[in-house]
Amino acid sequence: METITKTITSEEDGSTVRHILKAGLHFSSHAVSRLTRAENGILVNGRHARTVDVLRAGDVLTVETGDHRPPKVEVVPGDWPLPIVWEDGHLLVVNKPAGMTAHASNFLPDTPTVAGALAWKRGTDSIFHSVNRLDKGTTGLMVVAKSGYVHDRLRRSLHTPGFIREYRAVCVGCPEPRSGVIRAPIGRDETSAIRRCVRPDGLPAVSHYDVLARQGPLSLLRLIPETGRTHQLRVHMASIGCPLAGDWLYGTEDLSLIARPALHSYALTLTHPVTGEVLRLTAPIPGDMARLVPTL
Repeated sequence: METITKTITSEEDGSTVRHILKAGLHFSSHAVSRLTRAENGILVNGRHARTVDVLRAGDVLTVETGDHRPPKVEVVPGDWPLPIVWEDGHLLVVNKPAGMTAHASNFLPDTPTVAGALAWKRGTDSIFHSVNRLDKGTTGLMVVAKSGYVHDRLRRSLHTPGFIREYRAVCVGCPEPRSGVIRAPIGRDETSAIRRCVRPDGLPAVSHYDVLARQGPLSLLRLIPETGRTHQLRVHMASIGCPLAGDWLYGTEDLSLIARPALHSYALTLTHPVTGEVLRLTAPIPGDMARLVPTL
């Protein structure tokens, strides 16, 4: 079980364990309650402690970050390739291939999943919390937390300078101007169970784009979402007349071009919620996208 250790400072002298857990370490009320029920959930100087105990300068507070209960949904392991780009005891980053979803679903019961691939390698007792989920057809970097605590901390940092996502995409046409910001609210398309659309009463959505290269009718883009709406980048590019290549839902399906929407989670910059380390990771553009714009 992974833990966090904190030495109490002179400024924190006299604080209760609960105060440090919530104000200093940012545990949620639910997580604190869960810790109190764990045998060694909270230790002070190596001994069991209560949340009402008063801490003194120099005390060493040790707290478990792991989950204390099995996942609600049973994960079915599968021997599916899933490269791991970075990992420590608190989180890992994978390079998700196309055709794989984060979790199993009733709509796609036989589809390979990130959860199943990790369970095959680590066992079904391993805890899986996806932070930045990717669509089935989207490739690239995806963060997985190993505990509810780390998941909650990372989830709160999404769409802030502490968690920046950068994508590569190939679109049909070339946006004008070649660099810009799309500010268009996104909501459900009432004619479809899965489609989203730009609509005045939708949720605020902001995407930044830059054209990196052009090859005939196609353009290679850098895309940075400032918000995280479902299908945001696909909807936004279609809304300005430049749908992603291969996007059957918001553009035109063309299997001779590419068999999926040409979207790749290329780079992540995030602050580790436990160690404070800044991680900067990249994943090469996959071959099916790279061949569309050979000038890469």
